[in-house]
Amino acid sequence: MMGMFDGFPIPQDKEHLRDELSRIDESWTAARFDSLPHVVRILTSKDREGELQILKEQSDVVEDVVDEVVHAYHGGFNKAIQNYSQILRLFSESSESIGVLKGDLTEAKKCLGVRNKQLHQLWYRSVTLRHIISLLDQIEGIAKVPARIERLISDNQLYAAAQSLVQSALMLEREGLQTVGALQDVRSELSKWQSVLFYKVLEDLHAHLYNKGEYSSIATSMHEKDDEVPTTTAVAFTTNTSHPVSRRTRSVRGDNMFGSQGLVDGSYRPGSVDGGSSYDGHDEDGSLEPHDNVGDAKDGKVISHQIPSWLSSSTPDEFIETIKKSDAPLHVKYLQTMMESLCLLNKVAAAGAVICQRLRPTIHEIITSKIKACAEFINSSRSGIDKANRIVSPVSPVMAPTGKAQAGAKELLDSILETIVRVFENHVVVGELIQSKSYLQSDPNTQKLLSTNVNLDSEASQVTGGYSIGFSLTVLQSECQQLICEILRATPEAASADATQTARFASKVPANERRDGSEDALTFAFRFTDATISVPNHGVDLVRQGWNKKGPNEGYGSATVLPEQGIYLAASLYRPVHQFTDKLASMLPKKYSQLGNDGLLAFVENFVKEHLLPTMFVDYRKSVQQAISSPAAFRPRAHPNVSYNSSIEKGRPVLQGLQAIDFLAKEVLGWAQAMPKFAAELVKFVQTFLERTFERCRTSYMEAVLEKQSYMVVGRHDIDKLMRLDPASVCLPNALGQSNAGTIVSDSESNEIESELSDLLLNLRPIKQENLIRDDNKLVLLASLSDSLEYVADSIERSVKATPLAALNHEESSKPSNKQTISSPRDLASFADEYRKLAIDCLKVMRVEMQLETIFHLQEMTYREYLENQDAEEPDDFIISLTAQITRRDEEIAPFVAEVKRNYIFGGICSIAANASLKALADMKSINLFGVQQICRNSIALEQALAAIPSIDSEAVQQRLDHVWTYYELLNMPFEALLAFITEHEHLFTAAEYANLLKVQVPGREIPPDAQDRVSEILSR
Repeated sequence: MMGMFDGFPIPQDKEHLRDELSRIDESWTAARFDSLPHVVRILTSKDREGELQILKEQSDVVEDVVDEVVHAYHGGFNKAIQNYSQILRLFSESSESIGVLKGDLTEAKKCLGVRNKQLHQLWYRSVTLRHIISLLDQIEGIAKVPARIERLISDNQLYAAAQSLVQSALMLEREGLQTVGALQDVRSELSKWQSVLFYKVLEDLHAHLYNKGEYSSIATSMHEKDDEVPTTTAVAFTTNTSHPVSRRTRSVRGDNMFGSQGLVDGSYRPGSVDGGSSYDGHDEDGSLEPHDNVGDAKDGKVISHQIPSWLSSSTPDEFIETIKKSDAPLHVKYLQTMMESLCLLNKVAAAGAVICQRLRPTIHEIITSKIKACAEFINSSRSGIDKANRIVSPVSPVMAPTGKAQAGAKELLDSILETIVRVFENHVVVGELIQSKSYLQSDPNTQKLLSTNVNLDSEASQVTGGYSIGFSLTVLQSECQQLICEILRATPEAASADATQTARFASKVPANERRDGSEDALTFAFRFTDATISVPNHGVDLVRQGWNKKGPNEGYGSATVLPEQGIYLAASLYRPVHQFTDKLASMLPKKYSQLGNDGLLAFVENFVKEHLLPTMFVDYRKSVQQAISSPAAFRPRAHPNVSYNSSIEKGRPVLQGLQAIDFLAKEVLGWAQAMPKFAAELVKFVQTFLERTFERCRTSYMEAVLEKQSYMVVGRHDIDKLMRLDPASVCLPNALGQSNAGTIVSDSESNEIESELSDLLLNLRPIKQENLIRDDNKLVLLASLSDSLEYVADSIERSVKATPLAALNHEESSKPSNKQTISSPRDLASFADEYRKLAIDCLKVMRVEMQLETIFHLQEMTYREYLENQDAEEPDDFIISLTAQITRRDEEIAPFVAEVKRNYIFGGICSIAANASLKALADMKSINLFGVQQICRNSIALEQALAAIPSIDSEAVQQRLDHVWTYYELLNMPFEALLAFITEHEHLFTAAEYANLLKVQVPGREIPPDAQDRVSEILSR
């Protein structure tokens, strides 16, 4: 109840009314008041008077409140009544005025109806005059267009010029301007400027297509050597940005590509249809302002989201917005702008025809200029050609795998192919743009062909002027092939190359399927005709003017750069061509992959297989034959009195034949490294002539040792086993994976092995002189042969390690091939083991030969009497002969073997001489004091001869021969003194050796009958 009266103006002195109102039940304030419940309540109440009194009090409170409200709003009610009175009066006056106005309008309508026809004529006249004024404005604007186009062309604002030209041409076709005679001159001038603009755009496109323009990608990095494959970037001009992006070309692909604002069905539609608008192509608000931070326009690597400078005067449209948002490099944006300009001019097909005509001559010119630049640089810095002696090799020094011609050819081709790759990068961009623009300008049937067929001979190619990515790829590879043929001095029948052969190469038909009798392996894998392609466009006449230049037939002038040309340069060209075709493949759009991009690589591989390898095999086989069959091939050559040097550069006396074979093997392995795909055949060829050389070495070895006892002894299993265990064999090179230093033996075991080996050799007595190698030249040959074989073995192993041939074919493994698996390095390593084994056999024969010579000379000590009459001043003759032979042979062998090998050859003499001298006492009949001194003199002479050899341990020799001296001096002792010596040194000599001291007859020495028993008793303790 109280809430209803909250806003009433109740004075403060009567605030108690509010409290009284709050006590009134809310049922009295209901919208539909029902009095019955209240009546029933009062009638049923016990205190009816009290209830009525309460109601009366409440009624008084309400009346007081109403009185206060009425009193408070009385003035307002009076004013409102007055306002309503005024409003009623005004409405009455307005009604009267409207009636008067209706009357006036009726009279005006009657007056105007009288002049209706006259007014209609005046209105029609005003409309006609406005139209005439509009046409005059348009004519004035069109008349200014030629001058504007000229200015835009001079400012290199070609896209803006194309926009103005197309807008003006469309205006001239509008109704009302077609019959204006004064515009005929303007039409003629616009036609002229259309031709000029077309050629200017085409000229700029051509320059940038071959990286010769202001915004070319290699303007500042033309000479950079970059191993990365260049990627092509293109911007798709489409309103739908949801198309997928190719990873290779980074271009948006879609069915409706490269659309731009106002470009419908190949014609340009202006954005405004207002008859009074300006048609000079620009107004103050429509021009584009260039940005200061566009970046260096010559840097093809710069990616900017700002408007390029060449579009600063253009009218904004969708193409410009797309360029602004594009992330493409600057040179790609420029190519796109030129193609968009040609599209506006409706000259895409004509431009394609011109590009086709100019492609081969331009590429030829690029290659020729590149070669000329290299020639000028080489002529200014040419140094003398290496004139090293390479009589053995079938190729000259400059043509060797590491020669200047090979390096120069590879460097030249790398540079040219890198330039071609950059050119092809632009052709991929332009090719896709031409096809997409032609797609938009063609009829639906041609569009269907374009979307499904990329054959150059198809009808779909006509709308592109015959130009396509596949066409440019074919021509580029064809020119590269002609250059390669010139470098190789090959004469391919390029003019008669048929399309069938091209298809074979492009479709990767296996060689065994495409080889027939009528096909020349040197024939080009490409077909190219510089014919003018018919273009259904009036611009073809303009194309033929000034551009119809055929490619020159003259060569490229590569002879001015390369010191020599020839078939062997194919090796250095293989890898650049392989990398070149891989780069082209990485840039080709997916739909062009069916064309095949390995035509050039297939030609090079076919040339290598059919021409280079057979020629190489014949030449090197002849060189190998000459190297191993010449009289000087296995003739030791060394300066006398010159110490051995392990460096071939410092005069290591390797046999001429083996040195030549090593040189040829390295050279052929160099060819294998340059041509990984053919490494298996080349390695197999190296194995073939290494095997032939080994057989020739084996023959020389057998000629020196045939029927000689040392050779037969070395071949015995028991002696060979002991020689392997002999510690002296540690110095021998390892063969067949055996480790000579792997077995460590103690001194006692070493002495036992040495003694056992000596006993086996001494059991061969008597040694006959005819069974020995008496010719020192044969020993020198064995020494030189051993060192030369080891040199070749080491060289083979170094080649295997430095040139992991098994990995050379890794880059070819990704391509399916039916060729044999490449030989592993283990095959060549096995030849190294064979060579080293024969070298070890030579050393073993020489060691045994010197031991047998020692036995042969010392066997004269047996079965004789050493009863000398005086003190010996000279050793025996056989000792003199032996020492002279040792000294002579050491001097002759010294230049051919290392000191450690000389130690091995002569190191066995001391032990065999000592053992032979000790055992000789058993066969002596008698010996006196002077005889003992003679034998001691012999030991001293032998010791001096052996000590003179620098590589031999003189202390060990002295110790062994002093042992013999001590043994023979025991013969001068009385028996009792001998027994005392034996007691103190029972292990110094063996029991048999002590027994032999008692058996020999010594004048003046008495030996009791039980002497042998007493000695045995001492030794058995």
